[in-house]
Amino acid sequence: MSRFAFFNRSNTIHASSSENSEKQCDHLLDRSGSLTRFGSLETVKSSMRGRMVKKLCNLFESPKESSRKESSPRSGSKLGLKARSELGSEESGMLFRLPGAEDRIVVYLTSLRGIRRTFEDCNAVKMILKGFRVWVDERDLSMDHAYRKELQCVMDEEHVTLPQVFIKGKYIGGAEVIKSLFETGDLKRILEGFPKVKPGFVCENCGDARFVPCDNCHGSRKIFDEDEGLLKRCMECNENGLTRCCYCCS
Repeated sequence: MSRFAFFNRSNTIHASSSENSEKQCDHLLDRSGSLTRFGSLETVKSSMRGRMVKKLCNLFESPKESSRKESSPRSGSKLGLKARSELGSEESGMLFRLPGAEDRIVVYLTSLRGIRRTFEDCNAVKMILKGFRVWVDERDLSMDHAYRKELQCVMDEEHVTLPQVFIKGKYIGGAEVIKSLFETGDLKRILEGFPKVKPGFVCENCGDARFVPCDNCHGSRKIFDEDEGLLKRCMECNENGLTRCCYCCS
């Protein structure tokens, strides 16, 4: 009887081991399925990112090119409505306009190193645009507090991240958007038509700082009123006693 019990016990062990192996296989299949779902999620994110870049590029196309694309058989009305509904949040950000900047590239940034990520993003955008040898209207918020109020008014937000880029008065986005446009080659097409500067050009007046000490108060922010015999606040400079460079920022 002990022999038969032994054989029965061995059969039970083999049966349980086979069941465990089947469970492990099922578990591996489940994990592969989750990986497949994860891959599809990444594909959706990349496709949405590509659509956003395409939407930004369409902002700088001529009316003839845009109407030609809309009349093509590939772009149906249903597909256009679906794309607009999916990119509704991006479209709301593209409606920002910077008045008086229709002929230039404006970048709101900071030269302070207080926040490392912000400083690196600002520097990266500067280097990308500098590589195209186009003149950029750099508006440093750390040099003039009025630029912060100006950006908040345009974006209609109190807390705005840096950098923020406007091309021909149209809002483009921050560092991630500029990097995406640069990697896809669309940024080069957007910047076509802007005058080129000489290689290695540096403003002799301000050293590319875009600001110089005030000529009226020499950076002290105060002037002496001879009529009243009092020191008054200079109204020609900002809170740092600086004025915009008249040679490279006109």
